[in-house]
Amino acid sequence: MIPDSRPPQDDHHPQDDRHPQDNCRPQDLVRRILGLAWPLLVAQFVSIGMMVADTLIVGHFSTAHLAAVAVASGIYVTLALALGGVLQALAPIVGHHCGAGRIGAIGADVRQGLWLTLFLAGLGILPLGLFPRELLAPARLEPEVEEIAVSYLRLMAFALPANLGYRAFYAVAAALGHPRPLMYVSCAETLTHALLAWCLVGGHLPGLAPLGAPGAALSQALVNLGSFVCCGVLLARLPCFRPFGIFSRWEKPARSAQKELLRLGVPTGFSYLVEISAFTLTALFIARLGAEAVGGHRITANISALAYMLPLSLAIATATQVAQAAGAGRERLAWAFARAGLVTACVASVVMALFWFQFREAISRLATEDPQVAAVAAALIFYIAIYQIFDAIQTVACFSLRAYKISFLPLLIHMGAFWGLGLGFGYWLAFHAPVPQGVAGFWQAAVAATLLAALLLGGLLLWVVRKRLASR
Repeated sequence: MIPDSRPPQDDHHPQDDRHPQDNCRPQDLVRRILGLAWPLLVAQFVSIGMMVADTLIVGHFSTAHLAAVAVASGIYVTLALALGGVLQALAPIVGHHCGAGRIGAIGADVRQGLWLTLFLAGLGILPLGLFPRELLAPARLEPEVEEIAVSYLRLMAFALPANLGYRAFYAVAAALGHPRPLMYVSCAETLTHALLAWCLVGGHLPGLAPLGAPGAALSQALVNLGSFVCCGVLLARLPCFRPFGIFSRWEKPARSAQKELLRLGVPTGFSYLVEISAFTLTALFIARLGAEAVGGHRITANISALAYMLPLSLAIATATQVAQAAGAGRERLAWAFARAGLVTACVASVVMALFWFQFREAISRLATEDPQVAAVAAALIFYIAIYQIFDAIQTVACFSLRAYKISFLPLLIHMGAFWGLGLGFGYWLAFHAPVPQGVAGFWQAAVAATLLAALLLGGLLLWVVRKRLASR
């Protein structure tokens, strides 16, 4: 549940740590969060557009190539998000420097983050480029589909370094409160990819043979490189970033800086992996229940991914404000921003939940022509309406904790909630309960898991805030 809306009390006088500007009205706090959140939300939706473009373009080319992309892209996205999650450590570090006015330290830590990006890219390229068949082995693909998927993954290995570099730059821009320029880069990236992929996949250029799914991977590698370069130029030249001198000099990797990045980043990246793998393993278990269950779950999972973009954007925007306020030593303002982010995310999620519930049958029929699959999806969307509210709380609370440079305990909570309760309890509900729930059992467990995560992360955030205020 949302922590009590009153500021935690401590034993000393409020004026000891209160800044004159800390008396912001709640609507002003919400306005500042929304001002940061909407460019992030656009960028999140645009990034999904690249996957949608691949599905549509490759799907019209060949069923075998689409099957290869479906499996191989899932592997790549899981790896990219987990490694990119490590780089999210830049956000609280930069946010604290920004709030404290340590301008010179920002550029130095961003450069250290780029060294870490290079290391993580090498770590990811090795399995993608050298062992793609081993990665694909659990899927047991047909030989033709496997060959296509292998080619796709090997080309996506070239996309990974620029992808991770872009994620590092985006984390920095969001932490500094200037995500809008990089939002425009995201929009241009998706539009360029859609056009280039169409040309490469189908051979729609004079003298160019159709490449199929590998063409989509080649397009991603090229546009990711272009986006990375554009973001670097923006961070070097735009007036809002120029004072930080991000590329004014270059240092060797510093042990203390890398240790701090890894201390914060590894648990964050692992948390991403926990959430992704929970959904991936759920899909594998549901495959036992038949085509209708798989189809209904797939539709619901896609809707859930879209719905998650809103609380995610609000969480990143809230974490930016919390980190900057905490870095400045303005603990009450940091708590006020965290509270405002939680309330905003909850209100938005309630509105979205009502929408999903009201139009669940129409959305299901729009997604499939199979009435049985549509019926399964409509029944499962009901759980999204409930799941959405708890997910908003746990997401904003988790990102706020990371803004306070706390990432290990949220990881433990995620592991217990999503692996233990979500997967373990879901498996029991689906197959071994006195009245087996089938596919609905996994979504019932997902609701329970997000509720548990919301309670624990919300409680942990409140405890952290009280401790920080008491230490002032």
